[in-house]
Amino acid sequence: MTKIRQTMNRFLRRLKIRKKYKDALFRRCFDNKQDLLELYNALNGTTYDDTAELKITTLDDCIYLTYKNDLSFIISATLNLYEHQSTYNPNMPIRGLIYFARIYEAYIKEHQMNVYGKTLLKLPMPRYIIFYNGKDEEPDMQELRLSDAFECNENTPQKTPAIECIATMLNINYGHNLKLLNKCKRLHDYAYFVNEVNQNLNVGYPYEESIKLAMEHCEENDILKDILGKQRSEVFSLLLNEFDVKIYERGIRAESKAEGKAEYIIELLEDVGEVPDSLRYLIMSQTDFTVLSRWHKLAARTTSIEAFEKAIDVDRV
Repeated sequence: MTKIRQTMNRFLRRLKIRKKYKDALFRRCFDNKQDLLELYNALNGTTYDDTAELKITTLDDCIYLTYKNDLSFIISATLNLYEHQSTYNPNMPIRGLIYFARIYEAYIKEHQMNVYGKTLLKLPMPRYIIFYNGKDEEPDMQELRLSDAFECNENTPQKTPAIECIATMLNINYGHNLKLLNKCKRLHDYAYFVNEVNQNLNVGYPYEESIKLAMEHCEENDILKDILGKQRSEVFSLLLNEFDVKIYERGIRAESKAEGKAEYIIELLEDVGEVPDSLRYLIMSQTDFTVLSRWHKLAARTTSIEAFEKAIDVDRV
């Protein structure tokens, strides 16, 4: 079992994950059809007011890091997938492709469509929106394309990919996309609340205190009052779990980077001799990336396993 899998198992045990997974706050804000319809209208300049026209298609069993973190629905012959992200992820179109495929599969089955027939089937037009509120500076709007992930060189016979998935990423950090935020109070209030938490963190409050202060401030100013008031303790717990997921993601990325570096060091050493199990264990158990970087340079220059072991003695004390 790799260190990454071990870390994941510890994380899952600590959160005491059960069969019922938690929603993220963004999803919680729009689990009401009326609020979701308001968001759709704000994005598309439409004026739909009948929630019966909106059909939820969110997959209950589609889980990412223990969270059902997306919203999917059909309205006006469009299949909409809304995702929230607090970190920039260029692989969102890949996830979108998989999700859309499952949704369309369910749609075709529900409507008893014959994919083997001679009649062209009519499917709702897909639209994929990512609401981003991470700390990295990102433009108000940008497109992420699945085609950017495809490898292509001079030997690739087909330069145009057979499939594409385009995700439109909107920066909803407070101060960005103000026109959109002003059209949708729910989205505005969500962005405002997150900004309050971040401001409290920036002045030095611990995370739990930052959440409590933001909740109190927003309740007093009619910001997400229906959620923060009626579901206060549940939302507080939910936000702490969201914070744990962010810590976990950063930890997994760091451990993955360290593990890759350790494996590369062993590959270099195998070019000069047989690597003892004790040395292999020592290298793979090292998590300090600075130390691993030093060992990498030593491994690239060493002429023997013995010389390498002697050179790294200073880091083994």
